[in-house]
Amino acid sequence: METFEVKRGLAKKLASEGGLASLAGKHFDSVDGSGDAFTGSHGIMSSITGEYNAMGKLVVDVNQERPDFDNPDAMEVAMDSRKRWSAFLDEATGYSAKQRGDKAKEFAKKASKAKSGISQARKFMEISTNITDEVREKAEEFITTIETLLESGDNTKAESTAKKLSKLLG
Repeated sequence: METFEVKRGLAKKLASEGGLASLAGKHFDSVDGSGDAFTGSHGIMSSITGEYNAMGKLVVDVNQERPDFDNPDAMEVAMDSRKRWSAFLDEATGYSAKQRGDKAKEFAKKASKAKSGISQARKFMEISTNITDEVREKAEEFITTIETLLESGDNTKAESTAKKLSKLLG
């Protein structure tokens, strides 16, 4: 399962044009679904599922068969499948492959900053002698919120909440 950032407003635009399922139908075979969710297949991709989630991100799951590298026809099918997959992602996210990679790095960086904020807060609270119980309690609430946001994949809010935690203890 992979999650991709989607350009602001793209999901709404695609919805007016038949949704993600309609877009998938342009790129893959045997597409079922409507609106913002579909299942399908094409070439070496024996199963493809996709949807826009509640946070407006594209969530896809693909099962691929391993091609016979010695068979030129099989390699042709594999290359076509890869080309169609990339074109679908370009249209479904509004970003090129490089931009998707950059967004993924940015997403991971935000998670790392949030986790680092938790670690620093815990260490600070451990060694500090002048923090009130009220501040400790509020800090623990922030930490719980950050962990929940990270689990749900909302790294942007997790990072901003970590900044608030830092200011609280600052």
